[in-house]
Amino acid sequence: MKKKRGLKLLIGIISILVIIDIAASFYFYNLAIERNTKDFLQGNADLEVSAEAMEVFTEGDWRAWEDKQDFKRWELTSFDGLKLNAYFLPAKEPTNKTVILAHGYLGSGLDMGLYGKYYYEKLGYNILMPDARGQGESEGDYIGFGWHDRLDYVKWIDLVKEKLGDDSEIVLHGVSMGAATVLMTSGEDLPDNVKAIVSDSAYTSVEDLFAYQMKRMYHLPKVPFLTSTSLVTELRAGYNFEEASALKQVKKTDIPILYYHGNADTFVPTRMAHELYKNTASPAEIMTIDNAGHGEGFVVEKEAYVKKLRSFLGKYVN
Repeated sequence: MKKKRGLKLLIGIISILVIIDIAASFYFYNLAIERNTKDFLQGNADLEVSAEAMEVFTEGDWRAWEDKQDFKRWELTSFDGLKLNAYFLPAKEPTNKTVILAHGYLGSGLDMGLYGKYYYEKLGYNILMPDARGQGESEGDYIGFGWHDRLDYVKWIDLVKEKLGDDSEIVLHGVSMGAATVLMTSGEDLPDNVKAIVSDSAYTSVEDLFAYQMKRMYHLPKVPFLTSTSLVTELRAGYNFEEASALKQVKKTDIPILYYHGNADTFVPTRMAHELYKNTASPAEIMTIDNAGHGEGFVVEKEAYVKKLRSFLGKYVN
């Protein structure tokens, strides 16, 4: 009888733990992946920015500049039937140089005007700023964290060629999730038109990022919670965390990559940038920026940032 009671107790405990795990996996999917309001990032110390950076991000002159521009709407249909939106601004003078800018988590294409203004005014590029699937004006009921987005960017690249000419020279420049997106794109079969990639504050993979954040924010282990959340994501969004890897993609790319990362970044640890850099198959450079938090490098050390950018692009874009 004691053995039977013990077995029943064990089965009961296991059943409760399984129920908790299943409930948690759906909770975390809703929290991070599903398209909805994300309150959990409010008050996150890892995303606190300096007063200098906050002023530029929220009230910088780039926003007034952006409001004055006559952006054209570009649209395309994704591989899975979503209508995706982007903002295009032709350069002041005709050019074959175009930068495709990739925004971060919970953002929109217009958030990349801070960088777009520099490419437009100082480098003379056409600029294209897509809204990622599930964000901005693009359709989609989940956030792809770069994985499905990489296939969207392949289509944006093809659309640039179609609209602006086969002689187009294209740069991909992303920040945070956008940086992971352009790195994931780098491992695809891209046309020779893509000359260079700029990655600012990227993570190595969705699995690595979520494992880090789950432990840091919720003090939870990777197993079983991350494993089950990845399964729910595969069932509902069509991808899993392990396959959504920028690290695997840069190991097979032939496109030159410039990495930026803040040394004070605690949201996406700086070690991830070093790991990406060390494993990149193509020519690669890295610049880490002291006293810069997540995605702050362009603001904290703009002069050094753009000097490095100009030098890098000068090697690969005619």
